[in-house]
Amino acid sequence: MRFLIVTGLSGAGKTSVLKHLEDSGYQCMDNLPPLLLSQAFTLCEKVELGHPVALGVDSRSGALFNAEAVLNAIECGADNHEISILFLEADTETLIDRYKETRRDHPLMHEGRTLEESIAREREMLQPLRERAHYILSTAGLRIKQACDAVDALIAHDSGRQALRTEVMSFGYKRGIPRESDLVFDVRFLPNPFYIKEIRAYTGLEAPIRDYVLGKEETRTFLSHLYEMVDYLLPLYQREGKRRLMIAIGCTGGAHRSVAISEALGEHLRALGQPVSVFHRDIEYEKAGWAFRRDLNPDAE
Repeated sequence: MRFLIVTGLSGAGKTSVLKHLEDSGYQCMDNLPPLLLSQAFTLCEKVELGHPVALGVDSRSGALFNAEAVLNAIECGADNHEISILFLEADTETLIDRYKETRRDHPLMHEGRTLEESIAREREMLQPLRERAHYILSTAGLRIKQACDAVDALIAHDSGRQALRTEVMSFGYKRGIPRESDLVFDVRFLPNPFYIKEIRAYTGLEAPIRDYVLGKEETRTFLSHLYEMVDYLLPLYQREGKRRLMIAIGCTGGAHRSVAISEALGEHLRALGQPVSVFHRDIEYEKAGWAFRRDLNPDAE
């Protein structure tokens, strides 16, 4: 599993970079105490996230922060994971100017330290991480977007990272089209299994409905056209810098046809190596209203 440790000097832009990475498809956790790094590696592996993880680790942990503890956790995790360190920095003058603009205190400004002394102390604390960093970026003179673009350029050779994150959502027209959708496909033209008494108590996640929907000739023809269109569009969206693409698939209720088609599209994209998440917005709402679903007995109406 791939992990990116985002660290560096306070005021160098770590929070903005983590937000950018999250928009790019990373699972992000910020201000993680070093002693919890090993547990984070294990937890992320257990839940099988399916996409890279960015962990923010820095001096904001206060007394809990220790650079050697971070390096030890990375060394222990390197046997089972691909772990890289991104170190963000800036010159002292730039950091002082940024703190003046935000009017926030530096995390090490205590015990009578001035801002300049706090920055110097933090540089000293973080030097072991800087020496071991895979990527070092100075954000001095860079706007937020420029810094994020520079991060993209630094880690672009990471083959597991994709700039575009695709989400597929099934929905029911009776509850409206998802407002966040970019592409919407209406599959109400397909035969509706709701009217087949023997299988209507199942959903598109289950074999009776899945086999019924995907087994139709019109479904196979539709999917071939859908795959061709999506395969054509994704590189174009990515070229234009789009980070997240929502594809919505709708049927009447959102539990049968749209679910089966969404799952099929998700499998197709995964087979191409495209990071994709599949959600079913209305399936639980539909199931809750099915009196005939009791024990999956179609005769229990």
